Amino acid sequence: MPVRRLKEFLDNNNIKYVTIGHSQTFTAQEIAASAHIPGKELAKTVMVRVDGNMAMAVVPASHKVDFSLLKGVANAQKVDLAGEDAFRDRFPECEIGAMPPFGNLYGMDVFVSEVLAQDEEIAFNAGSHTELIRLKYKDFERLVKPKIGRFSATETL
Repeated sequence: MPVRRLKEFLDNNNIKYVTIGHSQTFTAQEIAASAHIPGKELAKTVMVRVDGNMAMAVVPASHKVDFSLLKGVANAQKVDLAGEDAFRDRFPECEIGAMPPFGNLYGMDVFVSEVLAQDEEIAFNAGSHTELIRLKYKDFERLVKPKIGRFSATETL
């Protein structure tokens, strides 16, 4: 079941979306494969601290966050990866690591990789490791009002 708060928010804003069930997976690349979604259209949420404040960095499944570039995009002195203990309590209805990229619902800034901003649609975890939500990127951008910038790079395996 998608996060109730997110689903109600989408419904109240008359956003068309679909939920996609998939087998339980934990990495963004596994999720993309399991749900038959191109890795560049699957948004993964990376929790970061920007000058000590919790924020979301949203990048394609096949990318990683470049913290030095994000620092510039955020106009920050310091940006680093947040440990699970730092944000676990902020998402009580979500499984750890499956938070949807709607920081506006959780009182935090959202930074989106310019690569995702070029997609017609995006998909993202719906609060669990077995369900995604897919919607038009423009609807996501209108609701979340993320700061868009170049701060991700393709992961090397």
